[in-house]
Amino acid sequence: MKWKLDKKDLRSFLQGLIEKVDLYAPVKLSEGVFSYKKIEQAEEVDLTHPNPQKPVKDLFFPQSEVMFRYEKVGKEHQVVSAEGVKKERVVLGARPCDVQAISILDELFLGRDTIDEFYSQKRKATTIICLGCNQPRSTCFCSSMSGGPFIRTGSDLFLIDLGEAYGVECLSEKGKAFLGNKFLKEADGNDSKRAKELEEKATQKVNLSTPRPEGRGLLKVHPEPHAFTPSLKTGLRAPERVNSFLPIENIEKKLDPIIESPFWDRLHEKCVGCGVCTLLCPTCHCFDIVDEALNNRGQRVRNWDSCLFPLYSLETSGHNPRPTGRERTRQRIMHKFNYYPKIFNRIACVGCGRCVAYCPVNFDIRQAIKDIQDY
Repeated sequence: MKWKLDKKDLRSFLQGLIEKVDLYAPVKLSEGVFSYKKIEQAEEVDLTHPNPQKPVKDLFFPQSEVMFRYEKVGKEHQVVSAEGVKKERVVLGARPCDVQAISILDELFLGRDTIDEFYSQKRKATTIICLGCNQPRSTCFCSSMSGGPFIRTGSDLFLIDLGEAYGVECLSEKGKAFLGNKFLKEADGNDSKRAKELEEKATQKVNLSTPRPEGRGLLKVHPEPHAFTPSLKTGLRAPERVNSFLPIENIEKKLDPIIESPFWDRLHEKCVGCGVCTLLCPTCHCFDIVDEALNNRGQRVRNWDSCLFPLYSLETSGHNPRPTGRERTRQRIMHKFNYYPKIFNRIACVGCGRCVAYCPVNFDIRQAIKDIQDY
């Protein structure tokens, strides 16, 4: 770590960014509720919360997005593409799990055969400044998904909260463009030592001794069993150790023979199908496309959807191949831990813990993974 940004200079640093780019960062909306928003004034930024409820994917794959507009004028039909990204963008304060999730979405939207132009345009125009997690929550299980609280993969700049300053690492060409910023100062030996101590302490909390390279998220079973902790609601502090290391190795092979098993009859019973787990998930990407029209004009819109909703799989004939919560819960698990790994060679989960923390009935995907492995 060669650089640091004093917190007393943070507001000036951010205001300088606002004058040049569109800056997005976590904002406190109400007590315990945070969201990524476009920043107009530097004092809006709040980096104190471990992770906003809504993931950073919303800035690349929005919850609702106009694809194009159309209008009938006389006998002619006019189609106008939606406005694209007009300025360079900087996303500040994304946590390592959310940045890992973006790399998973890259595989899909910037894929082998097709490219989603809406996603691609936002991705190319964006610099990601990631903030390491000094205090992982008890719902975090990123270490089981080839991640960790200080994983740098996918970040352009990486910040470490040292107390009175942020340690700064410039990791990509986009990140190196910040080296000329007057508010970045050279870090000394004590800063580097403090950064290393914080990283080691945080990784120990999630049962990860050393950072692992990016991979498919299939790790060896931890030699010691750990109790699965209940979800923590917003504002509660993480315990000294986060016992969430999961037996994830070869889970996709374990799922293959049980797709028609009675196992799903029991697993789905607690789920009420509200969809909060999928809508807050940083890697879920189901969507619906609708036309919103009135008189002679309208627009085509892409909206987030969820495999847990009965309408999602309802066919025009009236037949629904996933008629009950059993099939829909199975689809959620199979997609993340079986279908996606087979196609992209990585699990579609980063262990952020949102689905655990915000499920109204405490459906814990960590326990589901353990139950699958034990079945």
